[in-house]
Amino acid sequence: MADGRYLFQVTEEYEEERIDKYVSMLIDSLSRSFIQKLLREGQVLVNGNPVKQNCRLKEGDEVSFSLPEAVEPDIQPEDIPLDILYEDDDVLVVNKPKGMVVHPAAGHYSHTLVNALMYHCRGSLSGINGVMRPGIVHRIDRDTTGSLLVCKNDAAHLSIAAQLKEHSIVRRYRAVVYGEIGQEEGVISLPIGRDPHDRKRMAAGVKNGKEAVTHYRVLEQFQKYSYIECRLETGRTHQIRVHMEAIGHPLLGDEVYRRNIPGNGKLPCQLQGQTLHAMILGFRHPRTGEYIETTAPLPPYFSHLLEILRQ
Repeated sequence: MADGRYLFQVTEEYEEERIDKYVSMLIDSLSRSFIQKLLREGQVLVNGNPVKQNCRLKEGDEVSFSLPEAVEPDIQPEDIPLDILYEDDDVLVVNKPKGMVVHPAAGHYSHTLVNALMYHCRGSLSGINGVMRPGIVHRIDRDTTGSLLVCKNDAAHLSIAAQLKEHSIVRRYRAVVYGEIGQEEGVISLPIGRDPHDRKRMAAGVKNGKEAVTHYRVLEQFQKYSYIECRLETGRTHQIRVHMEAIGHPLLGDEVYRRNIPGNGKLPCQLQGQTLHAMILGFRHPRTGEYIETTAPLPPYFSHLLEILRQ
């Protein structure tokens, strides 16, 4: 990167790749629609010339583009308390509570994590993901609790995005699922894509799905339930929820991915959404290269559920 412009040289493995897909693979945090907007505006150059989104690349081509400066979003900073697990000038890790949406969306422009971050960071957030998602390089679902990594500048954002792409970031989740899992640990390797029968859901094993790998380990077995740890090798939308449903062990409280629930699916206590907690997050610091690892303690609802199951 030089003066805000990015330059890449196409290697053999990307021969004949479409330009929009190539850029999205280089910077995983950029949406395909955002990249296509840059292409329509002539902002993406191949060998110095603007190209269309269906351009096919050749080995040795030079791809260059600039990301527009972040525009101050029309989203109000809000003084919402944050549970901060780690913070410095480049990144921070927050322990997201249950029910909090990560970034604003249509009909939901306040009380999000982004509103809280804008107040806390006073404008020091990366702008790569656009005005609606300042600082956000990855996300967790509204009813999933735990560790979320936020970037304060574009250099940190690009570094963390690259680590996510190469699967070097450590992400360990805790979950309670239906059923007693028959083996102590295992690996689920099923591609994930949009459910062809329900566009609001993701599904495992679908045609044109993206590679998805989840490692799981049983921590405790209860009658009718299992307490597990899941380690993400990839980071697809709803990955743990989709994968555990696919092997017949949906997460307790999950109202979307609840097919194949053994028995009558009755809950041991009242729950609000899926029982999933992003406990451990580890990454290389974007400036120093030092390995940083944070642990988000189990939220009270989760600990209470475990106490009930142990009784």
